[in-house]
Amino acid sequence: MKLISWNVNGIRACVNKGFKDFFEKIDADIFCVQETKCQPEQIDLEFKGYHAYWNSAEKKGYSGTAIFTKKQPINVNYGIGIEEHDKEGRVITLEFEDFYMVNIYTPNAKRGLERLDYRQIWEDEIRKYLQKLNQTKPVIMCGDLNVAHEEIDLKNPKSNRGNAGFTDEEREKMTELLAGGFVDSFRYLYPDKTDSYSWWSYMGKAREKNVGWRIDYFIVSQDIKDKIKDAMIYPEIMGSDHCPVGVIIE
Repeated sequence: MKLISWNVNGIRACVNKGFKDFFEKIDADIFCVQETKCQPEQIDLEFKGYHAYWNSAEKKGYSGTAIFTKKQPINVNYGIGIEEHDKEGRVITLEFEDFYMVNIYTPNAKRGLERLDYRQIWEDEIRKYLQKLNQTKPVIMCGDLNVAHEEIDLKNPKSNRGNAGFTDEEREKMTELLAGGFVDSFRYLYPDKTDSYSWWSYMGKAREKNVGWRIDYFIVSQDIKDKIKDAMIYPEIMGSDHCPVGVIIE
């Protein structure tokens, strides 16, 4: 089973920059998208053989998630059932026979950390939500989680310490999530792999120089970690400031 996740930073723009080509070539069983920045009626995007599920933010042109899946799920849930957290279209959960697929676009703490307090509350609620699902069946969660967990996950850890995405608080929440019964699939397979990033600033030729951050993840239940066969990052795929990431699960 091949799963792909991509923060497209506006799907309408990304469609004009090769999204469909990558989608068709990669032939994923489930393809999760974050930061769609549109309502489904604002774009004509269908793929033969796939069921599509969209969760858009109330605010137009902002946030939003989508999932394309070959297999039809048993159930679909939008959000986590808490109104405060469900206005921005950040979570879609598909229930399949053997697992839950959860697509997440985590709020950015923002410059000056103006959303850090909210982000901390969000992290606690998401962790509880995932742990509750995990009591029923294994969880595969993916998305732009807006945090580089360890120093190895970004090019310049020292100069970025305390910046949004690399605060002690955000990193600690990721540690708590993993300690709560989950595994970072990429680090599980490649604990020491350096220079593996999924996001680059548009400034200063960061992508060209590979001055990046790994903030896009596939997180899976501890119970199924042995089923992770590979974890991929596709830095050569353009179209967004993020590149797609993937995982192959038995």
